[in-house]
Amino acid sequence: MAGPTTAERGERQQESSGPPPARRRRSPRPRTIVVLAVVVLILTAGSLWLLYGSRWTRVEHVSVSGTRVLTPAQVRAAADVPVGAPLVSVDTDAIETRLRRALPRIDSIDVVRAWPHGIGLKVSERTPVLVEEKGGKFVEVDHIGVRFATVPRAPKGVPVLEMSLSRSGSAAASLRRFPESRLVREAVAVARRIPAAVARDTRVLKVRTYDDISLELNGGRTVAWGSGDGGRDKARALTALMKAAPNARHFDVSVPTAPASAGS
Repeated sequence: MAGPTTAERGERQQESSGPPPARRRRSPRPRTIVVLAVVVLILTAGSLWLLYGSRWTRVEHVSVSGTRVLTPAQVRAAADVPVGAPLVSVDTDAIETRLRRALPRIDSIDVVRAWPHGIGLKVSERTPVLVEEKGGKFVEVDHIGVRFATVPRAPKGVPVLEMSLSRSGSAAASLRRFPESRLVREAVAVARRIPAAVARDTRVLKVRTYDDISLELNGGRTVAWGSGDGGRDKARALTALMKAAPNARHFDVSVPTAPASAGS
């Protein structure tokens, strides 16, 4: 009987020998680990020194932008930025809190680090849409009804808010439902809807009740606006009514679908 062929003997030998042993991965040498640890430690220490210990990254100046009525000096004083301190350690939230507390005229404030030496204060001031006269001075009211500043003279082109509230009878019941703070917000909503051409002539915005808001214009003209609802439609109706009856003395847009004018 013939023995195995050469090919068969080769296959058997390969099966018996099995796969070649896997190579073992060499572990990092202790010396390499020590060198890497030292490098990481040096980099960390250097970064900390650069941020906290170096004079190259300390606060040297404070810039202010966006002011209109306020001055940069007022903003810097209220911010009280710690000049000379490491820039990375400056508490920007605390600066914002100080500014809002000291300067209610500020609507929004963005405190930013300007590497490597500065702090930037980007200010947005409130804009008055109405003023209230009190004791010979004027309290400015912004677009959401916030009373934010008292000034000696009314800003040009800003109507005076007159709260002529009755506290008796049905008006008292209305006042309980719509307190003064709500009525101020309604007045602000009306002021924001007055057409630009009319706003320039508006001297007084008078509030008696929620449903009884009126405008007093230059030349003795008046506008019955009603409530603050439907302001966009009322503005369009008033514009059309004034074009149709330019010599009228009284305009009523409290019901914008049926506007009316009277007098000449």
